[in-house]
Amino acid sequence: MEIKKVFVVGSGLMGGGITQVCAQAGYNVVMRDLTDEILQKSLGAIKWSVGKLVEKGRVTGAVDEIMSRIRPTTRMDDGFEADLAVEAVFENVDIKREVFQELDRVCPKHAILSSNTSAIPISELSSVTDRPDKVVGTHFFSPVPMMRLLEVIRTISTSDDTFESVIRWGESLGKEVVRVNLDVAGFAMNRINIPSTIEAIRLVEKGIVSIEDIDKGMRLGFGRPMGPLETGDMAGLDVGLGAMTAVYNETRDPKYAPPELLMRKVRAGHLGRKTRIGWYIYDEQGNKTGVAPLPI
Repeated sequence: MEIKKVFVVGSGLMGGGITQVCAQAGYNVVMRDLTDEILQKSLGAIKWSVGKLVEKGRVTGAVDEIMSRIRPTTRMDDGFEADLAVEAVFENVDIKREVFQELDRVCPKHAILSSNTSAIPISELSSVTDRPDKVVGTHFFSPVPMMRLLEVIRTISTSDDTFESVIRWGESLGKEVVRVNLDVAGFAMNRINIPSTIEAIRLVEKGIVSIEDIDKGMRLGFGRPMGPLETGDMAGLDVGLGAMTAVYNETRDPKYAPPELLMRKVRAGHLGRKTRIGWYIYDEQGNKTGVAPLPI
């Protein structure tokens, strides 16, 4: 199947990023969120990001031309023309299931439905639709415009045509695609990454090493552009906790059990850049200004 029109549900860090890379690749995108205020904030962030990429020569085309391919909406029914719908809402299975039920209702019968979840099994979402053969996972990595990796996940019901169509679409966005052939919580990359992040938090929790030294060591020793705690702040500590919880609940493997320190941080509202405090403290522009105190 050829994908021409994309419907993105959610305009936050991930939804906005997915919308941006689609528009940059020439797709017409309808981006849906709950309020016009949220949408306008996202459009401003997308325009700024596109402008920077055009300025650096990493994206071709005029900023206004790229932005003209994005149509914001608060109406779920505006997904009626979509060839592909991408759900990118909060990492909560109940919320995502509700979104999938709505997408199944409003999108045309040929449309593929996908979720940007980082850990929730895709079968949990496809089971509430009447088109399980047209449901896949599309796990983008943050920040979407910069990270080249995309995991495409198939369930036991996903058709070959659906899987291959979404892989071609992902490649057309300039992404390198990892095929995940078995739908398990955490998929492939997070099954590898989550235990190392948990161990980093536990080392901080025990006072063995500082927050700053964890990130510095991972950058310098393993060539990562950002350490695991910096990355956690960017994605959101609540999102990370949700991913760990989803994998642990499915596997009951202790290596995926969320650390107590992380749970205390989330309960305290220390969610990362979006609340200006996570593992680090941030100013209004999102610049790091110091290390956050650890909750007792």
